[in-house]
Amino acid sequence: MLVKVDGVENKEFSRNKNLFLSFLKDNTHSGKLSPQVEIFKSIDVQKDSFHWVMSTFDTDRDFEKVDPKGWNLKNYLANPVVLWSHDYTIPAIGYAENVKSETVLEGDIVFNSREFDEFGWSIGERVKAGALRCGSVGFIAEEVEFLEAKDRECDLIFRKQELLEFSICCVPANPFAQNSGTKKLEIMGVLQEEELSYFDRLREGLKKPVA
Repeated sequence: MLVKVDGVENKEFSRNKNLFLSFLKDNTHSGKLSPQVEIFKSIDVQKDSFHWVMSTFDTDRDFEKVDPKGWNLKNYLANPVVLWSHDYTIPAIGYAENVKSETVLEGDIVFNSREFDEFGWSIGERVKAGALRCGSVGFIAEEVEFLEAKDRECDLIFRKQELLEFSICCVPANPFAQNSGTKKLEIMGVLQEEELSYFDRLREGLKKPVA
């Protein structure tokens, strides 16, 4: 749980539910809360996630195309690593969630926390600021179709491929592999003066002794 009071996060309240309930009791008068209190679901506020189009069926800068229907995701879903610029020599900077491939390959990217990976966190901050927007897939080709007609759109099409990793990078082969927007934190509840019914729902809990 993450708690904000008048727009400012209070980490003590986030960690100590009894302390938070005591604060609510002390700041509730005639069924109204003096400050504005926001409560966020822990699962949504622990880390930001960024929805990403990881690969499309467009012709890329290498004059190649990757068929979105041909992705083999089985092994990747068991180890959904996100790397920096296809660098296998450093630990993953994050991981991917909700990866699927229908008309495009897409998923939600979660970057490492600053507490244990300042570099991975800094890449996430650059994404959040809009300084980094692109990504690139690393894969093993399993089936390839070569095109030889003069009026061809590209040289070849990867028809079946196993996804190994997804990388954040500055300039990708596929310019359409981009961050499509930040996943917003989901507000669990907002306590404001006009929302008096919340006090009634909490009142029984506030009667319990605070440790």
